Amino acid sequence: VQLVESGGGLVQPGGSLRLSCAASGFTISNYVMNWYRQAPGKVREFVAAITGSGLDTNYAVSVKGRFTISRDNAKNTAYLQMNSLKAEDTAVYYCFAAARWGRGTQVTVSS
Repeated sequence: VQLVESGGGLVQPGGSLRLSCAASGFTISNYVMNWYRQAPGKVREFVAAITGSGLDTNYAVSVKGRFTISRDNAKNTAYLQMNSLKAEDTAVYYCFAAARWGRGTQVTVSS
């Protein structure tokens, strides 16, 4: 069972990034897929979640209206579209599902 995040990078405030979480060893359609993030010196916090069917989503208040979580069960991959990025979105972003964590991908928002 493995989760691999990708798509992070350096972006200017107001910019966008799309993160991917590719799963292997299990079928994501059976699981809620989650995104968390951890900024330097802070605890890891919930960002967004999507049910197995993709019909229900949940977001942290701080990202609601700017981030969109989605999934492609055929590709066994979940996504996090991040728009209108702010400096405070800078963090390592982690995928969590099936009681497993990915290694994370760094997102830095800076001018």
